[in-house]
Formats: sequence, structure tokens, C-alpha cells
Amino acid sequence: MSHSDTNQDDLMRLLVAVSREDHDAFHQLYQSVSSKMFGMCLKLAGQRDLAEDALQEAFIQIWHRAREYHTDRGMPLGWMMSIARYRTLDMMRARKVRRSGSEEDLEHIEDGREGPLDESLRSAGEARLTGCLDELNDAQRDSILLSYYKGLTHDELAHVLNSPLGTVKSWVRRGLITLKRCLER
Repeated sequence: MSHSDTNQDDLMRLLVAVSREDHDAFHQLYQSVSSKMFGMCLKLAGQRDLAEDALQEAFIQIWHRAREYHTDRGMPLGWMMSIARYRTLDMMRARKVRRSGSEEDLEHIEDGREGPLDESLRSAGEARLTGCLDELNDAQRDSILLSYYKGLTHDELAHVLNSPLGTVKSWVRRGLITLKRCLER
């Protein structure tokens, strides 16, 4: 983690330059963070083409919104990762991405009713939700986003995240508690 922390100053400097429409700085910024952002997009989407499109759209947003960045939005990398995360999730929703069909998927067909999280998510503004998700650790955030948006079961999450089932259940439970508290503030 120490490398990324020292890198935050460089990212901040590049973001400031990008906010002034510096194309070279934008190129450097892309070179610095695109592989990490793409990895997260791919992990969420599970589809290379969707992840590539989401990454491209995220960088378009970063170009247009760089001047909106300020330190109380968190570290530069976290801010950019949030943009990429939401672009990926938005595109997944828009394309109604479903995992490749198989018989075991039939057990997980949703009945269309909304749960308490749906209501919280809808009533919370995107900015508040982004802030609340940023309060979770990476494992909690990924577990919740993968289960909520991709419909992965706890067993599937354990496999995808290469972690024990009990650990994954704990991440989801604690993450949801933290998210709920944050959204109710």
C-alpha cells in the first residue's frame, strides 16, 4: 500500500493538470491508474467488453469532472475508482447483465419484490451512496456490490473472492450494517 500512498501526490498533481485540460497529464493519469481500474471493472462486470466500455466512460467522466475533485472527496485514486465502479454498475444495469444461464441459476431467480436495501439505495442520492460505500473496506464493498448487482450467492462470492464462506458472510453482514447506518445519518 505504501507505493499507492506515495503515488497519491502524483495523482493529485495530474488531476489538477487535467482540470486545466492538459492532455499530456490526462495521458499520464490514464497510464498510472487504468490497469487497476480495469481490474475492478472486470471483477464487477465479469465481461471484458463491458469492463472496457465502463473504463472508457469513467475516464471521459474524469476528464470532464476533474475540476470538481477536492480532498474532502477522499484520495484521488479512491475518487477515480468510485467513478469507474459506478460507471460499471450503471452499464450492468443498463444492459441487464446476467451471468451465463445454467440450471443452478434457476434457484436464484428474483421475485421482483424490493428488499430494504433497494429502498435505501433508491432514496439515497448517488453522492451519499458513494460516500457510504467508500467507508467500507474493499472486501466488504466488493462482496456487497457483487451480490447486489450480479446476484452472486455467498458460495459464489467465496469462490470469486477466493475466501472462506464464513469470512464472506461476515463481510456482507458487516458491510450492510455499516452502509445502512451511513445512509440513515
